[in-house]
Amino acid sequence: SIPIAKQLASIKGLGKGSDLEKAFATAALVYNNAADPEGKLSKAETKSLLQTQFRGFIQGQENKPKHREIISTLDEESENKIDFEDFMILLVSLALMSDLLQEIKNVKITK
Repeated sequence: SIPIAKQLASIKGLGKGSDLEKAFATAALVYNNAADPEGKLSKAETKSLLQTQFRGFIQGQENKPKHREIISTLDEESENKIDFEDFMILLVSLALMSDLLQEIKNVKITK
């Protein structure tokens, strides 16, 4: 497996890309590296990917009703697969409710 940083470096369009563009490209690469040939993830694979790659955002959220709802949907109907769009919606949803996002918002900008 080729490291994400090396994959990012190989994308010519990102040569002078912004931090946000590189962050989005990283999310897309992480997803694509885990996806099947059709570009989709099983719900179990999605849950595993979130637990390994998005741990800081979901840690400590287990008792929040919305978090439980999202994770329980990944435990149900495991034959259904998640596409990239749905994966990104999950990422945004989990990030919005996370304590880590609050911590990020509280970071003081120093110049």
